[in-house]
Amino acid sequence: MAMTRRELGKLALPGLSAAALLTRPLVRALAAQTRPNSKFGGVQIGVITYSYRSMPDQSAEATLRYVLDSGINAIELMDGPAEMFAGRPSAGRGGARGGGRAGAAAALAQGPAAPAVPAPAVAQSLADVQAGIPCAPARGGGAGAGGGGRGGGGGRAQATPEQLAAAEELRAWRTSVPMDTFRELRRMYNDAGVTIYAYKPDGLQKNMQTSDAEFDYVFGAAAALGASHLTMELPGGPDAEAMLTRMAQFGEKHEVYVGYHTHGQGSMTAFDQALALSRWNMSNVDLGHYVAAGNVGGTPVQFLETFHDRISSFHLKDRTLPSHCALTVPFGTGDGQLREILLTMKRNQWTFPASVELEYRVPADSDAVKEVRKCVEFCRSVLA
Repeated sequence: MAMTRRELGKLALPGLSAAALLTRPLVRALAAQTRPNSKFGGVQIGVITYSYRSMPDQSAEATLRYVLDSGINAIELMDGPAEMFAGRPSAGRGGARGGGRAGAAAALAQGPAAPAVPAPAVAQSLADVQAGIPCAPARGGGAGAGGGGRGGGGGRAQATPEQLAAAEELRAWRTSVPMDTFRELRRMYNDAGVTIYAYKPDGLQKNMQTSDAEFDYVFGAAAALGASHLTMELPGGPDAEAMLTRMAQFGEKHEVYVGYHTHGQGSMTAFDQALALSRWNMSNVDLGHYVAAGNVGGTPVQFLETFHDRISSFHLKDRTLPSHCALTVPFGTGDGQLREILLTMKRNQWTFPASVELEYRVPADSDAVKEVRKCVEFCRSVLA
């Protein structure tokens, strides 16, 4: 049944009238009583905001519409939409990343470009692999990877005074913004039938130099959003133990677990140190990247069976093994054991969410929302 204007007024956030809300796509969804359900056979299928990065509007309201249109009722929310909703300074993001005119000037200083050389064919799909087309060279790394890797000379350009000022403005905002703004965002999503189970503060540098006030901010925001855990990259290097210990302390303080995310370093032993240090440290393993790295130490199903009681959520995508060029492909077409993963979850009644992460190339006649829906339908077909 459609909602009346009076009922819509009760849903209005502070400072927003029912008339203003009526212009928002998410409220039209609410008015139509849209209640998605992406829990199939007891397995909660969610999505990470990153899946919608190609969509034109990155606001929290638009992101909610994308989630609803994908048929999903749970999300790992990244800080971009959340901080925009909370009133983040407009210069807080992007300015510190450099590029722009400075990058153009550097390019001009290099002189005329060399004549174009046709690039060799590289595998873009399993069909290419089967046709014998060679894999693309590995990205990044050291001198053998085409140069320019981290530590390969020069490092990052020195920050400008404007960038430093913008960073300080953002830091001041983060350590003073009221948590009520994040509670309002949580209520908006919950009213539409969407639960925020994880928060990913991707725009905050997280290292031993980060202040306690900034960490209190991100953990406080996660708690205000209703997330059981925040997600961040698994620390490495000499400060790893100190960082893992520090994050666990903030997790205990705010009663929010830390789910550590992996890329190519994923393996059966990658999380041993983190999990041994504290019960507040958990795994947010990316099982797609795990496969592309070569299933080091065991298959994705074996990883789940071993660590199921220490997984806060995990990323679900389909990729191929290194022998098949480590491609990112549509669900059900790669080496990712997606069917086995989902059925293992169902059989064991494990309740931690599986986050769809759309990373394969979106076809020209489609968009991210349509492709995420395809991923969800794949999961439904397996679990039904």
